[in-house]
Amino acid sequence: FRGGRDQRSRELRPAGSKLPRFPASSDYLSDVEPDTREMVRAQNKKNKKSGGFQSMGLSYPVYKGVMKKGYKVPTPIQRKTIPVILDGKDVVAMARTGSGKTAAFLVPMFERLKAPQAQTGARALILTPTRELALQTMKFTKELGKFTGLKTALILGGDSMDDQFAALHENPDIIIGTPGRLMHIVMEMNLKLNNVEYVVFDEADRLFEMGFADQLQEIIRRLPETRQTLLFSATLPKLLVDFARAGLTEPVLMRLDVDTKLSDQLKLAFFHLRLDDKPALLLHLLRNVVKPQEQTVVFVSTKHHVEYLNQLLTAEGIECAYIYSALDQTARKINIGRFVHRKAMVLLVTDVAARGIDIPMLDNVINYNFPSKAKLFLHRVGRVARAGRSGTAFSLVCPDEVAFVFDLHLFLGRPLVFATVDHPQDADGVMGRVPQSILDDEEAHLFTTHDNSQDLQTLKRISENAYKQYLKSRPNPSPESIKRVKSTDLSSIAVHPLLGSGLERVELERLQMVDSIKAYKAKSTIFEINSNNKTSASEVMRTKRSRDSRLVDKFHRTREEQLAESNLNKPAIRSANTPKPQHSEEEEEDLQVSGVFSEVVGGKRRKKDEEMEVDRPKSKKNRQSGRDEEFYIPYRPKDFNSERELSLAGQGNAFEQQASSAVLDLMGDEGNTLNQHKSIMKWDRKRKRFICDTGKEDKKNKIKTDSGQVISAKKKKKNFYEEWKKKYKVDEEVSDSDGENGGMKGQKFGGRRGRKGRGSQPQSKSGSRMNSELKNRDQILKQRKKKAKQQFLQSGGLKKLRGKNRQHVQQVMKSGFGRGSFKKGKMKKRL
Repeated sequence: FRGGRDQRSRELRPAGSKLPRFPASSDYLSDVEPDTREMVRAQNKKNKKSGGFQSMGLSYPVYKGVMKKGYKVPTPIQRKTIPVILDGKDVVAMARTGSGKTAAFLVPMFERLKAPQAQTGARALILTPTRELALQTMKFTKELGKFTGLKTALILGGDSMDDQFAALHENPDIIIGTPGRLMHIVMEMNLKLNNVEYVVFDEADRLFEMGFADQLQEIIRRLPETRQTLLFSATLPKLLVDFARAGLTEPVLMRLDVDTKLSDQLKLAFFHLRLDDKPALLLHLLRNVVKPQEQTVVFVSTKHHVEYLNQLLTAEGIECAYIYSALDQTARKINIGRFVHRKAMVLLVTDVAARGIDIPMLDNVINYNFPSKAKLFLHRVGRVARAGRSGTAFSLVCPDEVAFVFDLHLFLGRPLVFATVDHPQDADGVMGRVPQSILDDEEAHLFTTHDNSQDLQTLKRISENAYKQYLKSRPNPSPESIKRVKSTDLSSIAVHPLLGSGLERVELERLQMVDSIKAYKAKSTIFEINSNNKTSASEVMRTKRSRDSRLVDKFHRTREEQLAESNLNKPAIRSANTPKPQHSEEEEEDLQVSGVFSEVVGGKRRKKDEEMEVDRPKSKKNRQSGRDEEFYIPYRPKDFNSERELSLAGQGNAFEQQASSAVLDLMGDEGNTLNQHKSIMKWDRKRKRFICDTGKEDKKNKIKTDSGQVISAKKKKKNFYEEWKKKYKVDEEVSDSDGENGGMKGQKFGGRRGRKGRGSQPQSKSGSRMNSELKNRDQILKQRKKKAKQQFLQSGGLKKLRGKNRQHVQQVMKSGFGRGSFKKGKMKKRL
């Protein structure tokens, strides 16, 4: 039998192959055990299907948490980034919204930290721009790392600082927070953060744009140089110079979905209307277009619009929740909870909720005010169509926001489609108009509602004033988009198919008639209306018409050619250099002169032969270009428009960007000119004299609080951390080394809150808890008082004290204000 088995094994084994053997001790050059994790990962990669979570070599607690969460197959960004992060490299990753970026940096973090350690100080730090995103990341971290046993602390603005001090004293492994409050806590507690080895900047571009430069620099300065830094966002520029402040070392850049920035399951709809008609259309969309069981997020420009629309929708019987940055943190949590638990079906927000918030089962997004930046539009509409679900984004566009729609389509690299009568109802990405009949019906309700409520009228006036202020700070659209808006005839756009499908033919004809009335332009000027032939005004206009008839005809011909050439459905791919019909300088000058004077004598001679003009090419566009398309190198890269919107330096106009890049600081190279810049004198209004100024503000004497207010360091007398330590009787025991404990020097709790804390007792070298033999000042005083009390009781002091008290009472009773206790009548009663 044994011979037959050997024979079968020889038949199955190919010729020349050796039998596998166990590795001998001579195979290893050192006494260190081999890295079993690397061996397991390599074996998994051979046995399992490539691209799954099994092939990443995750430890069992981490893998169990991933499976428990319900993840089967990693998303593209997870498949790309997790192996690179596990190798210890710095990563800058970009992928569209809803693609699983949070798990892409949490899974390697759990794998790296593995389990809680006895040493004091956090080992991972996650920074987010908004409080809601930090809360969501915290919840996700607890669910995904359920089986790792790692402890997490949440540091948010608006929450109690006492609870955050206590959370940091309990030795958390992971800190999740917003930069403002975290910086405040770090300065109060003087945290060193020396043990942090894993740092994540979530929504990194927003973090660096929000004005947290000083806080981020201070936090980064306290981190060790050997840390691993990760940057994640849905909109990251190609140039990593913008993120040089984050302290990246040889980063790996991963940009997914650069071409397809939006989800395939997302449908877009743009409605062109007047600014005053937006509340009416919003009510119509929420009542008639959006289904009753679907949830909707409405993005507005200012917090005053949030308050106004909240009051308006509540008065109209639509239950809604609201969030804006100035709202109290408790109220923000309550409103988010109401919306998540479907107590309210509409959520009114400013851009504070545009980033990273993952609301399950969300179906619709409405842009009440169109965003001024294309990447902000991506983050807004990215709240829907996440993780394979479908969704719809409605955008209300008033005339001054059309240029931003063109900017968005330049950024997305797709043409803007205007609505026509032939479009089906479910057409995607179409921009159309709103029927007046729909607006009239809703505005009748709104008029009645505003008449009955004085608060609504006040809130409406405040929101209108706030919008005027918002327009002052809103960045300008690109020059190309402004040119395209001017050359596009928006009056010929048809009704949006989503709204016009239920209208009758009569209604459409009525709209066309109203459009023709709007587009009507009288042939006679104001000088010729109700004027006789003998009046001087009509004479002047007749003379002007006879002189300028050639220019007027030329303008009409150019206009007709432009309308014929332009494809109404694809204006976004038209050249940015399409010439606007302009007169030459000489013709313009003659027009001005003839407009002022009734007759022009001795004007410049013109060629009246128009045949030469007809033979000449009509415009530069029609002339033959001399460039070879195959070898021509453009002065702009192909992804210029996309990268311009993604860049952090895209704020401000073109001149500001050029001026900032052209700044040159000159320093002398000789002894007398080297320190010349230090002796610059500047007038100080408070001191009423000139002072030396280095050209930079002295920031050492100023502190930026959690609310963003800059105050003098001398004014900051209140130390919250010291008060908290006194309140809860927390002592800091001096440790041998400052760096090991991350700034919290073995803190010891004496109050109720800290008796069960992890930092309450010192640790032995083996990691087990042991009681300290040294007593602090409070313990010594307490023991002395206890000893004195025992001696007092043993010596009969209590009996003596009672006897003295009894004698004193008898003396008072006998005295009776000079009379004895035996007195009768009024004095006895008084006694």
